[in-house]
Amino acid sequence: MYTWIWRHLPGPIPAKALVALVLVLAVSALLLFVVFPQVEPLLPFTDVTVTP
Repeated sequence: MYTWIWRHLPGPIPAKALVALVLVLAVSALLLFVVFPQVEPLLPFTDVTVTP
């Protein structure tokens, strides 16, 4: 999969590396600011089963 993405990125190697970095940052930001906040209420982090 990564090879397919790398082959389809435009430009020489430095430009491909920059575009790949931007893609990684964009996906990370999307996950951090959109996906994880929407999924967080569905996760059982507040359901504590251990009592002191």
